[in-house]
Amino acid sequence: MEPIVGLLIGNGGREHALAWKFAQSPLVSKIYVAPGTGGTEAKGPGSKIENVNIGVCDFEKLVHFALENKVNLAVPGPELPLVQGIETHFRKAGIPCFGPSSLAARMEGSKVFAKDFMHRNNIPTAVYCTFSDYKEAEQFVNTCSFDVVIKADGLAGGKGVIIPKTKQEAVDALRDIMLNEEFGSAGKTVVIEELLVGEELSVLTFTDGYICRSLPPAQDHKRAFDGDLGPNTGGMGAYAPAPIATPQLVDRIHSTIIQPTVDGMRREGYPLVGILFTGLMITAKGPRVLEYNVRFGDPETQAVLPLLESDLAEIILACIERRLDSVKVSISNKFSCAVVCVAGGYPGSYPKGDPITFSDTPNGNIRIFHAGTSLKDGQIVTSGGRVLAVNATGETVESAVKLAYEGVQTVQYKDMSYRKDIAHHALKPSNAFKESLTYETAGVSVDNGNEFVQRIKEMVKSTRRPGADADIGGFGGVFDLKRAGWEDPLLVSATDGVGSKLLIALHANKHDTVGIDLVAMNVNDLVVQGAEPLIFLDYFATGKLDLAVSTSFVEGVVNGCKQAGCALVGGETSEMPGLYHEGHYDANGTSVGAVPRQAMLPNHQAFRSGDVLLGLASDGVHSNGYSLVRRIVEVSGLDYNSTCPWDDSTTLGVSLLTPTRIYVKPLLQIIKKGLVNGMAHITGGGILENVPRMLPKQFKAVINANTWEVPEVFKWLQRTGNVPVSDMARTFNMGIGMVVVVSSEHAEEAIQDLTNSGETVYRIGSLVENSDHEQCSLLNLNKWEAHY
Repeated sequence: MEPIVGLLIGNGGREHALAWKFAQSPLVSKIYVAPGTGGTEAKGPGSKIENVNIGVCDFEKLVHFALENKVNLAVPGPELPLVQGIETHFRKAGIPCFGPSSLAARMEGSKVFAKDFMHRNNIPTAVYCTFSDYKEAEQFVNTCSFDVVIKADGLAGGKGVIIPKTKQEAVDALRDIMLNEEFGSAGKTVVIEELLVGEELSVLTFTDGYICRSLPPAQDHKRAFDGDLGPNTGGMGAYAPAPIATPQLVDRIHSTIIQPTVDGMRREGYPLVGILFTGLMITAKGPRVLEYNVRFGDPETQAVLPLLESDLAEIILACIERRLDSVKVSISNKFSCAVVCVAGGYPGSYPKGDPITFSDTPNGNIRIFHAGTSLKDGQIVTSGGRVLAVNATGETVESAVKLAYEGVQTVQYKDMSYRKDIAHHALKPSNAFKESLTYETAGVSVDNGNEFVQRIKEMVKSTRRPGADADIGGFGGVFDLKRAGWEDPLLVSATDGVGSKLLIALHANKHDTVGIDLVAMNVNDLVVQGAEPLIFLDYFATGKLDLAVSTSFVEGVVNGCKQAGCALVGGETSEMPGLYHEGHYDANGTSVGAVPRQAMLPNHQAFRSGDVLLGLASDGVHSNGYSLVRRIVEVSGLDYNSTCPWDDSTTLGVSLLTPTRIYVKPLLQIIKKGLVNGMAHITGGGILENVPRMLPKQFKAVINANTWEVPEVFKWLQRTGNVPVSDMARTFNMGIGMVVVVSSEHAEEAIQDLTNSGETVYRIGSLVENSDHEQCSLLNLNKWEAHY
């Protein structure tokens, strides 16, 4: 493998820590740091690290230097160059860059974009509103009933978050941000969100856009002074792993926040390759996202990198090459603490150029990472607000903290300041935050369930029909038969599901069509008995309610109910963590219809030898046989995002999700005219198994397989899976979704009526006297085989 020549972009403690860790890799021969710190410059002979005097956003010079010096890996540290598109510049030059595209960097560059992303992808976060008009924002904070946090939309150097204690402070903050432009253009739009209470956690996650591997959860200390008092800063210290981050909580954060975030970014077209920094508040109701960053955090990096036992360069290469699952990310079982030393006056104005002196550290587990320092005439001097971070590792939190503060005593400069209580949450267990156990922390969100009902109420109302008001939210659905015009009906019911077709919907992230399927499988079973579908109820069960998925599914159910003319009067949404895999769901539906007592089908007394069998074309596979379909796709070498082999205008997954055709309204038309003797809905078992279900024993259906053209999807399935034609006929509908028995004298009228209603109709066979036990014969199956 060619040795790595790295270009590390940045000038803080984070970059010093990264350079220190990179230098340990045998894969790395040289590390340039642009512009670097005094700590990365003051290296002895033989050091791999060298500073380059180029600014972090001078992309043209950075790329030119990289090409001139055979750099083959760029690692941007701070957020500004990432938001401004540094990854694109290096990619165009053919140099791999460990960092997100400018599109993905919007997750950090815009608080509004990030919050809207969380809302779309059902990521738990605080309630929020966004404002670009000062007056509207002022009115909101003066009238809202909860404590708020005010965030400038754009980048503000880590200082754009204000936590006002009173409404007046909130109004003053809005005026400073939006009118006085304290943060420049970053404050043109603000996010105002509910103040969350709890303990903060920061999780740094390596990702290749698919796989996630996290470093130990750290706890940062944002406030300037002991006791979490004073103004917000860029960070006064951090420790890891935070004891609050139990294995169960870490698993929950990964399954409900981190992995869904990475998946959502990829699905929306801006996959993240790099580091996802997730800032969290662990509330009494569970973890909530405060913010996303798309790079290593500072000072979290100085705390967690000393715990990484694996080769950092190897991990970063694996991310860039989209193979993170091929490397192991090993973590020490020790604890780590980083104490940030700042200049006097920080986070306000502060002096620069003060000499810094260092004495020998008393322990080899102590490290000093330079941030706001520079080398002037051979002397390290202060050059920033956060001057350096002193890190130490130990077997316990207490020992790591003790060593870190011992390391602080080896550093001296004028007006040096630092917090004396880093890790105080972990060191005072009597005051430690404890998560309350609630129904929500057990994995069931009542709030989500209520919001889901509100989202679908208007859709459900659109299915109203005489006899049903189609409202939901009560304990049951009601239908008034008398109001609907029924005097002496028989009630007919059907219940069914969608089956493993749901797995394809999950792969394709398309859920509206399977809602139609659910309705179709039920109402088609009603109409073959002569019944008009009146009401429908659905059941949706999942491990965790995803509002976007469940709403899309119900949109399909509503669409199906409209096609069938029935009212959606109720249902059940059940959240069952532990019973269903994360992201998976199942669905079932029940329909109830009515038929006049004398018009019940099949009418066995009306069957005669010579009756005509009409076949109504299907729209594809419909909803049966998908266990075999999925197995055939597996052996085909394609995935559900591949171009569809029989329709290059769409993907394989979307085509296979074509919903089951609903035949209700056209069939009711000919039923009411008395043209129909019997019908068979062609579902599982195909034509061979379903047609006999409507026949009296003395008759046999003889069907000519050569009377209709088999759709291309079935040809591909048979050919690709090498499926025997006899199995195809017993598994799939093969292009016929409904078979109707009519007398020969009514055949033409029935065909004309169905055709006028938009159906494609074939004469596929006839009834004969049954002389054996077989009630359905398919002739000319060899013709099907020849087609393939």
